[in-house]
Amino acid sequence: MAPSPDINVRVTTMDAELEFAIQSNTTGKQLFDQVVKTIGLREIWYFGLQYTDTKGIGVLLTAVFNFPIFIEGFPTWLKLNKKVLSQDVKKDSTLMFKFRAKFYPEDVGEEIIQDVTLRLFYLQVKDAILSDEVYCSPETSVLLASFAMQAKYGDYQPETHKPGCLTADRLLPQRVAGQFKMSSDDWEKRIMTWWADHRGTSREQAMLEYLKLAQDLEMYGVNYFEIRNKKGTDLYLGVDALGLNIYEKSDKLSPKVGFPWSEIRNISFNDKKFVIKPIDKKANDFVFYAPRLRINKRILALCMGNHELYMRRRKPDTIEVQQMKQQAREERALKQAEQERLNKVRSKAQSYLRIVFEISASDESPTTADQNASEDNLTHRKSSSSTSYRIEAAFHVLSAREYKVLKPCNLEQDGGAKADLQGFCTLYSIAGNK
Repeated sequence: MAPSPDINVRVTTMDAELEFAIQSNTTGKQLFDQVVKTIGLREIWYFGLQYTDTKGIGVLLTAVFNFPIFIEGFPTWLKLNKKVLSQDVKKDSTLMFKFRAKFYPEDVGEEIIQDVTLRLFYLQVKDAILSDEVYCSPETSVLLASFAMQAKYGDYQPETHKPGCLTADRLLPQRVAGQFKMSSDDWEKRIMTWWADHRGTSREQAMLEYLKLAQDLEMYGVNYFEIRNKKGTDLYLGVDALGLNIYEKSDKLSPKVGFPWSEIRNISFNDKKFVIKPIDKKANDFVFYAPRLRINKRILALCMGNHELYMRRRKPDTIEVQQMKQQAREERALKQAEQERLNKVRSKAQSYLRIVFEISASDESPTTADQNASEDNLTHRKSSSSTSYRIEAAFHVLSAREYKVLKPCNLEQDGGAKADLQGFCTLYSIAGNK
């Protein structure tokens, strides 16, 4: 029997596009494992593969048409325990998936371990905020944008980051940008002011600070579903890391009723009917209705996953997680030590640059200070040797490795100080200021 032909799969993460070939019997877990192995992700419990299902919703517009109009299906999570092709994935020549965070940590600062996990969360949350899927106030939007610039470009450098340099960057939600009578230049100035305050913050730390701010937003990490109560009132159900919330249709920010996971005894559904049973047996069950059975299945799956992580956080870490945290601590300690070393080199390079510019601007003839100096100093600072001496003095603040970088510059010839700027630029690049 001939082997089944390969099926092409394209998986889009927040910062990459991956392509795989799978078989007709490949399961969701096998595909998921290929993805996480490729990107080096170990905190797999937050993520899933998302696709748009093929079951369009028939909407009978009787006032206009006499036949159903089908609209695009819902975003759906690939079931890991089933074959990929047995699910409602659109069977094009290439199967399309998005690799996204399905569940969110309660506290990003305490729970996120790997830098790759941090980056994926950061990019996904930033995209949700900029597209206004997650509401953010103007003030917080500006502060978040400043951390985003630190994460992307590193330290703010006035000589490099001139007005207008952020024109190509997506900085703020469109709602915020159009809310006030401010030009794009005005917004940029405000963002740069905050950005300058983050000097010395590493890119990873900037992403973490971004997420720490974002996790306090009301809509952060919430999956919303349209529901109706027993009276037929349209509502939203919100599912997140801490529990379930009920919102009025006009307000996704302030829940009217909340059910923390610790206060829920049981959740179940029967067809379109969904029931939340509180632990307090004296309290009434909360009953609502979803538009279709498939929605209730998705709600239940999200509830189970969030509740599992909620309980897991309240238990001691597994050995695997302990090892991951220890490895992450060691890697971050090495990065911090390297950053401190680079900061020292940068500081020396800046001192060196100041000396070089002083030399370039000074006259070769002895100054009044030179004439009043001791005979020993005059020996070293006469006319043509004065520039060479003072640059050699600058070299003494540099390590042997740094000296080797700068020494090849010709210091004796005319214009030596100017030529030495090239050496400084090389050193400054070593210090991470490319």
